[in-house]
This record gives sequence, structure tokens and C-alpha cells, in this order.
Amino acid sequence: MVDFVRKEEPENPWDGAEVIFSYSRAEAIADGVLVDWTKEPLATLCRQAGFRLPIAMTATAFAAAIGTGDLPSGQSVNGRAWDVLNVLRTAIRGNRDTDRVDFKVRVWNGVRFETTALWCHCGPGDTAEPVLTIMLEGED
Repeated sequence: MVDFVRKEEPENPWDGAEVIFSYSRAEAIADGVLVDWTKEPLATLCRQAGFRLPIAMTATAFAAAIGTGDLPSGQSVNGRAWDVLNVLRTAIRGNRDTDRVDFKVRVWNGVRFETTALWCHCGPGDTAEPVLTIMLEGED
């Protein structure tokens, strides 16, 4: 007969520790540091592209890959966002064994194409739910 001994959980060294600083995803969205793709019209694009997890993108990555000012003729925010989502989806399908995927998008600036290196992290949101965050290469 096997005798099972119940071991006590080790004491958490962080219990009762003072939190010096925290910055939530919701705060980053409210501050404009992150662009929330769960709001329209981007939410519809995310669903159409097959994404079920909430997506946010850093404001700097959004400005570089999608743009915030006047876009060249024939370009739109929705079109560029659709391109980002489709390249991301393809990159995810090719790399399912990690929480990070690197990808690049090419953006027409009216004169020539510019390549923007991005990466996407799948990690816990404010309540530990899985979320996707798209960033410029080098951001974290």
C-alpha cells in the first residue's frame, strides 16, 4: 500500500509585500499608450480575420504600421489594419509553440514601401485572461 503524505504549500515570499508600482493594460489603453482593437471599427476587422482574443497595439507601432495622419491616395486605416491582422495570422500559424511571434508589414508612404518590423505577444491581461499585444520590434 502506498502512503500519500500531503505536503504543505511553500509560503509565498510576496504575501504582504508592498506594491511599489503597477500599470495595467486598461490604464495603458486609457492613457493612449495602447490602441484598443476591441472597439469599432477595428473589432469587426479582428473578428473577420478570425481573432477571438482581445488585441491591443502600442501607439508607436500603430503610427508606424497604420498611420495616424493623412494617408496616401488609395490607403485607409481599415485597409492597413486588415493587412497587419492577416500578416499576423499567417505568422501565428507558422509558429504555434511560443508566446511571441515576429512579423513585418510593408507600408506604402506615397513614394515607396517602408518595412515595419513588429512582434506580437500572447500573455495575461489585467485579470489573467489571454490577450494579444502588437509592438514595434524592441518594445516591451
